[in-house]
Amino acid sequence: MRSDSVTKGMQQAPHRSLFHALGLTEEELDRPLVGIVSSYNEIVPGHMNLDKIVAAVKTGVSMAGGTPIVFPAIAVCDGIAMGHIGMKYSLVTRDLIADSTECMAMAHAFDALVMVPNCDKNVPGLLMAAARLNIPTVFVSGGPMLAGHVYGQKRSLSSMFEAVGAHAAGKMTEEEVKEFERKACPTCGSCSGMYTANSMNCLTEVLGMGLQGNGTIPAVYSDRIKLAKHAGMQVMEMVKRDIRPRDIMTKEAFYNALTMDMALGCSTNSMLHLPAIAHEAGVEINMEIANEISAKTPNLCHLAPAGPTYMEDLNEAGGIYAVMNEISKKGLLNLDCITVTGKTVGENIKDCVNKNPEVIRPVENPYSQTGGIAILKGNLAPDTAVVKRSAVVEEMMVHEGPARVFDCEEDAIAAIKGGKIVAGDVVVIRYEGPKGGPGMREMLNPTSAIAGMGLGSSVALITDGRFSGASRGASIGHVSPEAAVGGPIALVEEGDRIQIDIPNNKLDLKVSEEELERRRAAWKPREPKVTSGYLARYASMVTSGNRGAVLEIK
Repeated sequence: MRSDSVTKGMQQAPHRSLFHALGLTEEELDRPLVGIVSSYNEIVPGHMNLDKIVAAVKTGVSMAGGTPIVFPAIAVCDGIAMGHIGMKYSLVTRDLIADSTECMAMAHAFDALVMVPNCDKNVPGLLMAAARLNIPTVFVSGGPMLAGHVYGQKRSLSSMFEAVGAHAAGKMTEEEVKEFERKACPTCGSCSGMYTANSMNCLTEVLGMGLQGNGTIPAVYSDRIKLAKHAGMQVMEMVKRDIRPRDIMTKEAFYNALTMDMALGCSTNSMLHLPAIAHEAGVEINMEIANEISAKTPNLCHLAPAGPTYMEDLNEAGGIYAVMNEISKKGLLNLDCITVTGKTVGENIKDCVNKNPEVIRPVENPYSQTGGIAILKGNLAPDTAVVKRSAVVEEMMVHEGPARVFDCEEDAIAAIKGGKIVAGDVVVIRYEGPKGGPGMREMLNPTSAIAGMGLGSSVALITDGRFSGASRGASIGHVSPEAAVGGPIALVEEGDRIQIDIPNNKLDLKVSEEELERRRAAWKPREPKVTSGYLARYASMVTSGNRGAVLEIK
């Protein structure tokens, strides 16, 4: 056992004295030491219940003969960080979480880990750590929030942001906005639609790193506590059988995840996180493969913001395994991949049936024959850009319009709410990429303002930043190369025509190559927005969005 290096032998007597100082008994030191990585805090609604999950995991580990020891991971609430400098600090925590977990696990010689994340960057950050450390690991999240009920309809956080846009357009009173404010987010848990946190928790099931129900059992259900106990027990089985993350997170498992991403209609942020996790697992994913997978994968789910159903509905319909079983009918999944259960994907999903064809469409009757996410390329995005196709209205699938250019999110929001953006426009927000932001901010405020003001079916938004999973409409992000490194998005001028063709995966600036060369010769890099602290270090090391914004030592 790895923990022998701190618990066994005469040389380790000083180490054992410190364990005794913790109140651990000799019997506990004779068992495998299992680190419980707790993302609990009192600022993130998705994390306020994690103390209960952690306690249940500890019970499960103890029941199965291990010694559970808790240590923390940080977490940012994307909703609270949205629309101000705080959003620069969201994506960047993914690497802090992975790095700090690596430090704790290696420094204390844990034999196994149970990861307890929930919200946006904790899940991928801890998956990155799991792949990097490669010791037996199970994931159990805090679970999704229940949908709110406002004026007799199910609602969620995206409804809340759009209500602000509707108020700016004079379509909603302040009292009506307050009604949304009080009721849109009624419980603890990760926000109730197929946003980034829930997307990544669901894909953790698909990758094989979480038990059945990890992505969909609501935070407030007692089944979530039972799941946590089983996760604690299961990690001990993994220790006995020496099943490790890199045995599970293979190239085939990542292809399964990309396939299910398309079927579920996940957040575009999954296109950042899956390559980053794969990179840590020693698997390189070319994002262009996503279009090949999308072309043959039907989109079976339209959860909020794409449709009127929520995570609680997906859970009742049979959850992720039921969607996987449905998709497997077309032979699109590798069923031989091993999982944390010790069984294969095929063995896990074989008896999981679709209980509600209105929530999980049968493969014979999908929302579309192609997947929920599209990768676009063209002279505006030579490397790639990403759009959540399942959340785009039909009339915006092909669009051409004049560019309205903004060099930061705040200027764009002011123009949108000031009525300066009109039907047909293509809003371009640049210098918000991983390096230029720095931190690649989410653009939920501008997309929600566009939707709330009734322009969602006539205005597109393009950015080298990214979008919240709650964004909907023709919202095209991750444009690579980004403006800060001289990508073509830096060369766009006010009034240029931009052509979007999502069915054909194209994104083009209708300007001659000669004119672009003239602009390129005149372009000069901008001074960094941040020159000190973690953001400055991050900006100096981060790669582009199409590579998952992974960090590299230059």
